[in-house]
Amino acid sequence: MLRYGTLPIDPPLILAPMAGVTDRDFRLIVRRIGGVGLVSMEFVSSKAILSGNAKTRELMRFSDAERPLAIQIYGSDIPTMAAAAAVVEEIGADVCDINMGCPANKVLKGCAGAALMGDLGLAERMIATVKRRLSIPLTVKFRLGLDDKRRNYLEMGRLCEANGVAAVAMHGRTAKQMFRGEADWSAIAQLKEVLSIPVIGNGDVRQPDDALKMMRSTGCDGVMIGRAATKNPWIFRQVAARLVGDEQAEPTLEDRRRLILGHFRLVAEREPTKFAMHKLRKFTGWYTHGLPHGRSLRQKINQLRDVESFLEAVESFFDEIMTEIAA
Repeated sequence: MLRYGTLPIDPPLILAPMAGVTDRDFRLIVRRIGGVGLVSMEFVSSKAILSGNAKTRELMRFSDAERPLAIQIYGSDIPTMAAAAAVVEEIGADVCDINMGCPANKVLKGCAGAALMGDLGLAERMIATVKRRLSIPLTVKFRLGLDDKRRNYLEMGRLCEANGVAAVAMHGRTAKQMFRGEADWSAIAQLKEVLSIPVIGNGDVRQPDDALKMMRSTGCDGVMIGRAATKNPWIFRQVAARLVGDEQAEPTLEDRRRLILGHFRLVAEREPTKFAMHKLRKFTGWYTHGLPHGRSLRQKINQLRDVESFLEAVESFFDEIMTEIAA
């Protein structure tokens, strides 16, 4: 069984931290579907945590139903990161994760995220200092390096292990690649060969069988899934079934209808109209991926300006395609 220190992660499947996606509602949806061993909160700025920013503190709220849960923090200032990690433990998270892999320009410009792979000395001091502040497991997520000429993931992995990190997750692309090209699973295999702590593979797990292929081809201890879960939140349950030799049926249209409308109503209840509409449009694009007439729904909702009309449009969309299929 995969463990972060003494914390069991069972099944060895992890929901990746994704900004604007892995909020409380989405984490609970994935948990209720089942099959996920650990859910990750969208990454949080260490500076915002310490400033007492109300929006950030609201973002960090979670329920016991989500456990085990990881909170990922990012930043470049070591004392600030250490103090933020202490807050993560104080509010009851099960795991504190350091983001050393985000390739977004606004994060890189602050010398945080994947930029830390360009200064392994700073990265090591940060990891060591944060680790001393924690009694919960510390994990680190990183990439292959900044670009193909600076692939230093093995050095990063070794320094994580040497400084008491419980597990590492690696996305098999460089920061320069962003999400383009193919993830290099052979690098995940190399990392696993040199480390004794758990290695979590990430990148290009698009279908349930991809997770099994990654585990077989790399020997990694677990799989982290991000973007694929936005289109198919059932993917963890499907992978977990395959890990024990079972087959999980594809979600029905009624399953999708119930999940989408349930999620959207939660968003509508919690968020101001403008923010709710932005989030609903984003999730509709993912949730209707591959469904009949999904494109026409996406075009239609771009013209809508209130949540009630939005929910009615989604209801009508499912009524129409279910009638069409039954005919």
